[in-house]
Amino acid sequence: MIQHSDILKAKLLIVDDQAANVLLLERMLSSAGYSAITSTKNSTEVLELHRQNAYDLILLDLNMPHMDGFEVMESLKGIEGQGTLPVLVITAQPNEKLRALKAGALDFVSKPFDIAEVLARVQNLLQVRLLNLETKKLYEQVLAAQELSDMLLHNVLPHAIVKRLKGRTKFTADHLSQAIVDSYANVTVLFADIVGFTSFSEGVSPEVLVEVLNDLFTRFDHIAEHRGLEKIKTIGDCYMAAAGLPTVVPDHADRAAHMALDMLDAIQDFNSTRQHPLNVRIGISTGAAVAGVIGKSKFLYDLWGDVVNTASRMESHGMTGRIQMTDATHQALTHPFVFEYRGVIEVKGKGEMATWLLNGRALG
Repeated sequence: MIQHSDILKAKLLIVDDQAANVLLLERMLSSAGYSAITSTKNSTEVLELHRQNAYDLILLDLNMPHMDGFEVMESLKGIEGQGTLPVLVITAQPNEKLRALKAGALDFVSKPFDIAEVLARVQNLLQVRLLNLETKKLYEQVLAAQELSDMLLHNVLPHAIVKRLKGRTKFTADHLSQAIVDSYANVTVLFADIVGFTSFSEGVSPEVLVEVLNDLFTRFDHIAEHRGLEKIKTIGDCYMAAAGLPTVVPDHADRAAHMALDMLDAIQDFNSTRQHPLNVRIGISTGAAVAGVIGKSKFLYDLWGDVVNTASRMESHGMTGRIQMTDATHQALTHPFVFEYRGVIEVKGKGEMATWLLNGRALG
């Protein structure tokens, strides 16, 4: 809300080549309570003065030597942009008033001056201009808040899910509580656990602990983005990602395999700069799943199904520094990789399962 005291703080510039007119306007405005008043009798100075001081209103005489008021307004458009200018023109010629308005002036006052008219027009123009500036500022704040909200939303949820949420006609808390759940016939899920992290955490401060996890998981995030997987979540020192959702792709198993190999390289690069080396154990499985967003607060895109449990078991029953996958993932791969058949192992909750160790990418 614009207060009268705010209007009186506005910065004013009086431009007139007649000293008597300048003095009269200064006295009128000062008596009304305006304190930030500047004046000049040289119209060629207006552009630089406005560039330096950003006046809220310029009282501009149209008939001046060297550079008339119309030329001054044209030069001001370089600062203000096209459209209306913070200019109240002063003229004794009736035919110049319409031309001045078309040139971008906000309003006009006539000579000889009428004190009540001058003060009323100045106050009205300042009130509108300051209100517009306040509205623009609020609008920019809203845009900034919206950009932040969009950024946070995209960091929490997949882009495709965000697009669906924002596409709803009424984007409210009640509508957000409506679950978004999709079924997928085939996705590939990857679990990675930092081996030895528990013992490592006992010997470092919480700050170092968080910094290490953040460094590692940020590296993994970059890999997921590069390989086209969706990061699902982190649970302590465990990292979960999936390929083939929310956008269905035929090479989901290949994407997960590439990411797993990249993660082994990332952990080696991480260790090259650290005093306490860590390792990783990775498990991969392929199968049907259900994924989506449920609940009404603290939204999380999550994944459910036997494939999730199996991928977790592949990790927990795997070996340090190795990538273990199910036979279903092995069969789903469409590009050549180097494997090692581990054999049939007893998996908790699953019984006997044939598993493979992924050693690298096939050459050629």
